[in-house]
Amino acid sequence: MIELKKLNNGIVVALEEIAYVRSISFGIWVKNGSRNETPEENGVSHYIEHMMFKGTEKRTAKDIAEEMDAVGGQINAYTTKEYTCYHTRVLDEHFDRGLDVMEDMVLHSAFLQKEVDKERNVITEEIYMYEDAPEELVHDALQDAIWSDSSLGMPILGTEETIGNLTAEHIKAYYEANYHTENMVLSVAGNFKTDEMMEKLNRKLGSFHRNQPYKPYETKAEYKVSHVVREKDVEQVHTVLAFPCFGRNHKDKYALAVFNTMFGGGMSSRLFQKVREEEGLTYSIYSYTTAFDDTGLFSIYAGMNPNQLERVFALVKAEIEEVKAHVLSEKWIAVTKEQMISNFIIGTESTLNRMNSAGAALLLRGSVDETEEVIAKLSVVTGDDILRVANTIFDMTQISWCAVGNVKNLDVDGIANKIFS
Repeated sequence: MIELKKLNNGIVVALEEIAYVRSISFGIWVKNGSRNETPEENGVSHYIEHMMFKGTEKRTAKDIAEEMDAVGGQINAYTTKEYTCYHTRVLDEHFDRGLDVMEDMVLHSAFLQKEVDKERNVITEEIYMYEDAPEELVHDALQDAIWSDSSLGMPILGTEETIGNLTAEHIKAYYEANYHTENMVLSVAGNFKTDEMMEKLNRKLGSFHRNQPYKPYETKAEYKVSHVVREKDVEQVHTVLAFPCFGRNHKDKYALAVFNTMFGGGMSSRLFQKVREEEGLTYSIYSYTTAFDDTGLFSIYAGMNPNQLERVFALVKAEIEEVKAHVLSEKWIAVTKEQMISNFIIGTESTLNRMNSAGAALLLRGSVDETEEVIAKLSVVTGDDILRVANTIFDMTQISWCAVGNVKNLDVDGIANKIFS
């Protein structure tokens, strides 16, 4: 059972005692990402994530790594468009050490200019790495275009130009304004006693506060039909088709999850079986959803030889028309739901997964569903629900596309307009 409690400073904590494990996973979640940035400071949230590992007032970067390695602990972080998460997993007997390191990193980072300068090179290489990976770039390039009129369309890493202008002073000022008790939650799962854990968390994190009020950077994102084509010196062409979809709290999110799994979410899905297995036109093809507070996308990825593009697009269009016209079989729906429920339950056997699930839900929705609640909501999805979702998503007047790779002799826009118009 997940309990929600508050530290002395008001930060909400999700706690889940799991007595039969020996580990504890702990996360500090901050509702701040690239969406909270101005164009001039794009990339600063991700930069802060890096700086947390570069030394504090009492630890060097090497000290942080050695202390966690000494107890076999894991420590990591990641930044998204809407939030940043710092997390660790250690044996229960080493939790105090892990908590001390985490608290020191997140609340007492040094932000030294010499470290900022060194890390700028690392982040620049990270940007280059994405540019050199068309199978990754194609997703971000399309999303950046679709939401180009808002901060949601800015890259998480920033650009070489924007991160080049960031100084230690600027980064620290942004950190102090945007790492606040009002947009931070904690999540912990594993072998502990709740009362003892709250004492530890209060001792380390309960006195943290900011003198200034929290002022979120508000931005409204609206879907914009976009067509992006970028040439890269590779053999394949990587494509993404996208449609506007639901925000994360939409009433049909569970029906959407079931539909996505059946349409393109796995090896038994319609897209994989038709395009990959029956026709042999792609090595990889799948669909996925992207959800934010106020908007979302339903996307279809395929990588192929450029000569196969028109045929692949035609097959995708045929599958779309089929799922819009007919209710999918109840037997297949039942099998899919069982598959999803099984995968979900297996995932909950990891303390890290349970901590992550609770932390993200608490930060983004303000509440956490128990495992049984999620299973119940998946179980009641019907064929009519799925048909409604398919017809809501697949509006061909709203389709966007992106192609990255070997497009030199390929009329991507002409082919897409021919197939999808």
